[in-house]
Amino acid sequence: MKKAILLVNLGSPDSPSVPDVRRYLREFLMDGRVLDVAWPLRFCIVNFGILPSRPKQSAEAYHTIWTPEGSPLVVTSRALQRALQERVSIPVELAMRYQNPSIPDAVQRLADQHIEELLMIPLFPHFAMSSFETAVVRVKEVAAKLAPGMRIQVQPPYYDHPDYIAALVASASEYLQKPYDLLLFSFHGIPERHLKKSDPTGCHCLTVPNCCEVASPAHAQCYRAQCFKTVAAFVKAAQVPANKYAVSFQSRLGRDPWLRPYTDFELERFGAEGIKHILVICPAFVSDCLETIEEIGLRGKESFEAAGGEELTRIPCMNEHPKWIEALTKMVASFSGESVRPGSVGPVVR
Repeated sequence: MKKAILLVNLGSPDSPSVPDVRRYLREFLMDGRVLDVAWPLRFCIVNFGILPSRPKQSAEAYHTIWTPEGSPLVVTSRALQRALQERVSIPVELAMRYQNPSIPDAVQRLADQHIEELLMIPLFPHFAMSSFETAVVRVKEVAAKLAPGMRIQVQPPYYDHPDYIAALVASASEYLQKPYDLLLFSFHGIPERHLKKSDPTGCHCLTVPNCCEVASPAHAQCYRAQCFKTVAAFVKAAQVPANKYAVSFQSRLGRDPWLRPYTDFELERFGAEGIKHILVICPAFVSDCLETIEEIGLRGKESFEAAGGEELTRIPCMNEHPKWIEALTKMVASFSGESVRPGSVGPVVR
């Protein structure tokens, strides 16, 4: 069968202009797996409560991180696509769940090549209905219309897979070798109700304080439990002392409770409590974007240092790190039947 790979990330506005940011936010927030309320209510919240003011605020933030080549997320994702394509023999396409490069365009290009079997790799290590699930559902919807005969295989969440953890640790190693007081794992937050909706048991997630420590089928779709497993695997592999790391969740929107503790509150607390040198790593993001560069690297740094901290260092995402490319290459090899040379990120085509 003729095979191919589709990498899917979240997306970015086409430019930092207010109209483009508004268009992006409308598509993003009108997704029922992001803002999970009835369509009429969602329409009112988005169009009358958020879009009148939020695009201007977000556009200003995007302006601070925009590069001559475009959005950091899209630029880095394209570079990752090229790097992976150089190492595998089957086609590698890239798409964003929202805006461009679009999923319909990517699927159409694959259909034009008569691809029969597709491995979709969501660039989200952890399962969440507002990222991993919505991307998978959208790709399958589009493929059913544009390439109905195409078989789609989805790479499962890889939050504690040894290759992902090795890549994450390798990308952070030079920062961990320098003196620091605390390593903060800041994951993208989600509303607490999303955990409960994704819980297949209907009675496990958030029912007791230590629910993530109690074995349950719910963990296969529990974002919070998977985040904690990433942290546990990372600190073990990197030999981070138990008293030198913490976990928090960022980027909340609205008034409903999201996963706690909140990163912005924690940064202020750490600064006020006398922690001077803090490292922040964002394992839920494989590519740097607004949430890592601006929210953590600029605003987070400012608030931490204003509260009394001396230095906040943002550890960049894996981006195009060789170990991350190697991890992706191994995913492709398992799917395509190619083998990978020991110690190499390049495949040996059989």
